Amino acid sequence: MDVERIAIAKACLNAAHDGRLSFPEIVRQLMDAGFEGYSVDYRRGCQTYYLPDGDNVELDMPHAAGSIAATFDSAAVEALVRWAQANGPDYSYPGFSEKVRSAGCAGYLVSFLGRRVVYYGRTAETRVELFPQ
Repeated sequence: MDVERIAIAKACLNAAHDGRLSFPEIVRQLMDAGFEGYSVDYRRGCQTYYLPDGDNVELDMPHAAGSIAATFDSAAVEALVRWAQANGPDYSYPGFSEKVRSAGCAGYLVSFLGRRVVYYGRTAETRVELFPQ
């Protein structure tokens, strides 16, 4: 992957964690750079960004507090997604990550092509969220 795209992916990852960009702004920047999606793996502490030709880059995430609950709580994940979408003054991505892990989310896959996010637990239970229209 070229250096410019890697820099864009790193900038988006950092902006999510420090609150400089919202999820829709991050999606737009990544799509404009040609990415088709990315995955977040809370167990490994990394995000992987994908291009349509299969090229990808894996970046380490800042350490997240707490562990991943054994049971996937779909209703809690849904509530946390709504909290994130509202983007209120109390929202932060690190806070979201900590709480969603406590709700049993082991990671998620963001598909720009499918306009959805698939959250999954340690037992491969899932919750699908469509991008807001």
